[in-house]
Amino acid sequence: MELDDLMALDTEAGRAALAAAAAQPEDDPLAAASALRARGFAPALAAAALTQAGLRRKAAAKFGPDAAVMLFTRAGLEQATRAVVARRRAARLAAAGARRVADLGCGVGADTIAFARAGLQVLAVDAAAATAAVAEANVRALRLADAVRVQARDATELDLAEFDAVFCDPARRTTGGRRVFDPRAYSPPWDFVAALPSRVRYAVLKLAPGIDHALLPEGAEGEWVSVDGDVVEAAAWCGPLAKAPRRATVLRGGEAVELTGSGEERAPVGPIGGYLHDPDGAVVRAHLVAELAESLGGTLLDPEIAYVTTAGAAPSPLARQYEILERLPIALKKLRAALRALDVGALQILKRGSAHDVEDLRRQLRLEGSRSAALALTRINGEHAALLLRPAGGPGAAADR
Repeated sequence: MELDDLMALDTEAGRAALAAAAAQPEDDPLAAASALRARGFAPALAAAALTQAGLRRKAAAKFGPDAAVMLFTRAGLEQATRAVVARRRAARLAAAGARRVADLGCGVGADTIAFARAGLQVLAVDAAAATAAVAEANVRALRLADAVRVQARDATELDLAEFDAVFCDPARRTTGGRRVFDPRAYSPPWDFVAALPSRVRYAVLKLAPGIDHALLPEGAEGEWVSVDGDVVEAAAWCGPLAKAPRRATVLRGGEAVELTGSGEERAPVGPIGGYLHDPDGAVVRAHLVAELAESLGGTLLDPEIAYVTTAGAAPSPLARQYEILERLPIALKKLRAALRALDVGALQILKRGSAHDVEDLRRQLRLEGSRSAALALTRINGEHAALLLRPAGGPGAAADR
């Protein structure tokens, strides 16, 4: 979407077009476009409004009611921080004593909005003029302009002397939209990002969940965050903000549970117990499986696999819990025969340490029974294994993976 078309939505006529677009059914875009043009909206404005209405519907999952008045780009929405994560970050920064924060790489303004609502004064910066314009429109729409300044500029040229806090969310996509996995290709570049803690008292760096722990600034707290089972980001909390070497934050249904530790502990390995615990991805990414195992009174099935086993039930919001029913043969024909003998038709498949393709295996099993079951494909003391499971409390059944 061109900048002019996008900004046309931030006018009286544009808001009227948005209201009309929101009332159109989603399943017939041609009819919706015709309806808006019939009401006198120019074709370009009608198209922009319909696109924006679709983005707002998607944005509701991240932004809640705010999405109904905000503007978005497709890339900006995809990369934006979820509101629940941004609010927790802003609250923690404000509680530490921060007052003026520079939001570098502000995108559509998710974190900027949270910072302002937490009582901070914010300078929001984005190198892309269109993105900065969207962020400014969102700040106005949410009546936060008194607390926020938005600028389209290169973050590396900004004088940070007036700020006691900095939040940096470097772009991790190319201009063509492809993901960037090498931090050296971030924008701003990694050298600039990693040096921010030495320039500003309170520094928080938003990073990809797959960031190498070795790249975290010295002394920083590495935090991995999941929302309803999906790991959404990592963050480095630097300077006085660092409270523990590693932290896993699990947000589910609006409730937050945290686990901290060194990220260097190794859990003991033990025999198969009565229960299997599949740690939340944030726990695994933060290298805190050993701390989880200790909290559950459990051990690992294999020294390299993040499955915890316990003798008895030990429900935790940090892991999905399954009762282990039996160990099945791993060979395809024997596994198929065993599952058919149990009258299994619907099979949830988990895997860690297995090369099996889940969907390919499901097709090859050709199950037609009347019962549902769960199966874990893993390794036990280095040997490939299959465990028949039954969900047993915790945050719910895991998706196939």
